[in-house]
Amino acid sequence: EALQQNTDTVFFRDGVRRVDFVLSYVDDKDGEKKQERRRAFEANLEKDGLELETEDKSDSKDQKTYFLKIHAPWKVLATYADVLKIKVPFKTSDVPHGQDVPLECLSHPFRLPEHVMRPEPDYFTYPFDKTKTDFFLINDKDTFFPPSTRNRIVYYILARCPYYKEGLKERDKTGIKRLLSNGTYTAAFPLHDCRYWKRARNAECESERFNLYQHWARFLIFYKEQPLNLIRKYYGEKIGIYFAWLGFYTEMLFFAAVMGVICFTYGLLSYDNNVSSKEICDANIGGSIVMCPLCDKKCPFWKLNSTCLSSWQSHLFDNEGTIFFAIFMGIWVTLFLEFWKRRQARLEYEWDLVDFEEEQQQLQIRPEFEIQCTSKRLNKISQEMEPYLPVTSKCARFCLSTATVIFWISLIVACIIGVIAYRLAVYAAFASIIKDPMRKIQLVGKFITPQLATSVTASCINFVIIMILNFFYERVAIWITDMEIPKTHLEYENRLTMKMFLFQFVNYYSSCFYVAFFKGKFVGSPGDYTYMFGPWSKLRNEEVVFLISAVQRQSLLLHSLIRNWWSSRKGRHHPENRYSRWEQDHALLNFTQLGLFYEYLEMVVQFGFITLFVASFPLAPLLALFNNILEIRVDAWKFTTQYKRPVASKARNIGAWQEILNAVAILSVVTNAFIMAFTSDMIPRMVFLYSYDEHKSMRGYVNNSLSVYNISHIPERNMPEERDDWFGNSTTTCRYRDYRYPPGHQKQYTHTMQFWHILAAKMAFIIIMEHVVFVVKFLVAWMIPDVPTGVKARFKRERYLIQEYLHNYEVERLKLQLSASFLTEPQSEMSLPTDKHETLSECL
Repeated sequence: EALQQNTDTVFFRDGVRRVDFVLSYVDDKDGEKKQERRRAFEANLEKDGLELETEDKSDSKDQKTYFLKIHAPWKVLATYADVLKIKVPFKTSDVPHGQDVPLECLSHPFRLPEHVMRPEPDYFTYPFDKTKTDFFLINDKDTFFPPSTRNRIVYYILARCPYYKEGLKERDKTGIKRLLSNGTYTAAFPLHDCRYWKRARNAECESERFNLYQHWARFLIFYKEQPLNLIRKYYGEKIGIYFAWLGFYTEMLFFAAVMGVICFTYGLLSYDNNVSSKEICDANIGGSIVMCPLCDKKCPFWKLNSTCLSSWQSHLFDNEGTIFFAIFMGIWVTLFLEFWKRRQARLEYEWDLVDFEEEQQQLQIRPEFEIQCTSKRLNKISQEMEPYLPVTSKCARFCLSTATVIFWISLIVACIIGVIAYRLAVYAAFASIIKDPMRKIQLVGKFITPQLATSVTASCINFVIIMILNFFYERVAIWITDMEIPKTHLEYENRLTMKMFLFQFVNYYSSCFYVAFFKGKFVGSPGDYTYMFGPWSKLRNEEVVFLISAVQRQSLLLHSLIRNWWSSRKGRHHPENRYSRWEQDHALLNFTQLGLFYEYLEMVVQFGFITLFVASFPLAPLLALFNNILEIRVDAWKFTTQYKRPVASKARNIGAWQEILNAVAILSVVTNAFIMAFTSDMIPRMVFLYSYDEHKSMRGYVNNSLSVYNISHIPERNMPEERDDWFGNSTTTCRYRDYRYPPGHQKQYTHTMQFWHILAAKMAFIIIMEHVVFVVKFLVAWMIPDVPTGVKARFKRERYLIQEYLHNYEVERLKLQLSASFLTEPQSEMSLPTDKHETLSECL
């Protein structure tokens, strides 16, 4: 019955003191040593003013786990709120809010209740000062600091509290992180305020977790806005900023998805006007054109009309609308980044984050930096001795870090080259298997071409390699970053972010860059084919036949959809509700330091796919939109139901990801211009239409784009083994994709003038497209200010009012002090009050 009464409570046994943090541990073989550490650590916590209460293992479900509950009394909270300069309210704000949503009646179905969207009033805030407690709005000291602030303060103490004995100074024996890594404690976490499926029984509990689940984490309300203020209040600004960014990114994807669908629909509806595909599929045209073998020995001669389906598929993604879509996406990505800056500036103002970065840099030095850096020097700003890393050590660590990064990037490139070699080596085998009439797969062979079979298997192998390398990247990147010993948490996260994204960029995108810019570009011509690693390798570079492969670019988006669906299915069930709040939370998954990092990484990698290579697959934004709608609710569901409550932490923006997004946006303009010029068939078509087509109807383009080669000139090493079964003795020539003079011409097999015209047109297109998009980008960036005018005005007004209130407070306090002094002074000493009044007049 006693245990039943404790269910779902976040208070000590007295029902008054709130549990701000929980540590768990078990007795094991190394018990004495760990027990000694725990005694020293807990004694030091109590010296710091924290109050502790232990739940015996006999009361736990497994009869093995002890739970140490920690409460921070007012004195501790006030001291560290002063140290950390935590902003707290001192007056209700009278600055009117701007109208966030126009056309309120139309947006009503997407809105959430006001008490969920704005869980607390707007206040004027100021960094806490424990000497001015009467200045702040302190109605109740027990509830003045919200739970997220309380657990942040307690974790700050836990991370810096030593566990060595009295009188010893063992610098490395410090902090809860080391105690968790050596097994002294098994977990450290703040408590959720209630069960997610039911409100807390205690009326003093906020039940914010229940509100988050009801109004945010359920998929059936995917069309509703996110309660960002409640997310920020419960989880802290850092997680709040992530969901604000993800929601804004998803909103902007809607416009890109609409344009992508329009482009795709245009390709679908314009098929009847696609003369080239009709000629390829025509039995009298494409069926009469014999093409040269695509590989040595095993590949036969083949008819052009066998690529009829591929040609139709290619037209869906490679048509006149694709050019406009590529330009649109170049402008879209600029609008996305500029409007996000404005949204971020508004959040910085509303969440009191404007001056936060300087505070974080100065105050939140990593405990690992303090422990490992034994050298000290004078800080010119604070005039205090602080640890620092010598220049020689910093340079040595930087060189080792750079060398390690280069090695692992080289390993990725080597793996990609290996996959390409696999494609070249296996293509011939698939060609002989699929086309062999003696095998019982002839029906399948009509639909599965050697190119498709090779691409699918190579994509699967490439996907497996990506997953394996990802496993190692995390550990390597963390090891490198730890070895560099960054000074602050912000610096640590930014360095780790840059390294991980660099690894992932090469890992995920290298195969796509190969398909887009190298596959089929350096093939050579019959009699002079290009081989990977030289002719001795017999690995002839593969050709692309009227088809831009988008399989690898779609695979990551489809993988994200499948991963999110599976994540929503495999979540662990909630613990039985008869157990205590700390036991229920202990059974949940641990939200690691890199938890939010991977959420960002997945979305930024996706952002790269829909911007860098969007010209080759206009439906990518639509797939990304579907994925992100699911992603928001799956992430919300995981945070609310599956994870322990994370320690609240602050962040004023998305950090290093902002610079990464800017770099990807600039690179996307270049990649899409090159895709349209060198991978798409649009430029050769335009040159033919306006320079070589007398009827301006595109008739004859297919024949014009294919050069002629005399079969008798093909070297024996390139000739098919079973060539007579394919073309008969009457066929003396074969065709291949290029612009070269025919046999018998005085310049036979050299490039024609049309080839150089097309090359010049491609280069001109790249220059024009890049300049147009970049000019528009910079013009848009210049026209749209990073901080909205209304936010600037409100911020200046608030600062003015804060200074006014502070001035009035100091004047009133000085008056009270002088009055009190006057009343307590002897009547004979009248000169002293006079002096004090003179002093007050000077101050005023």
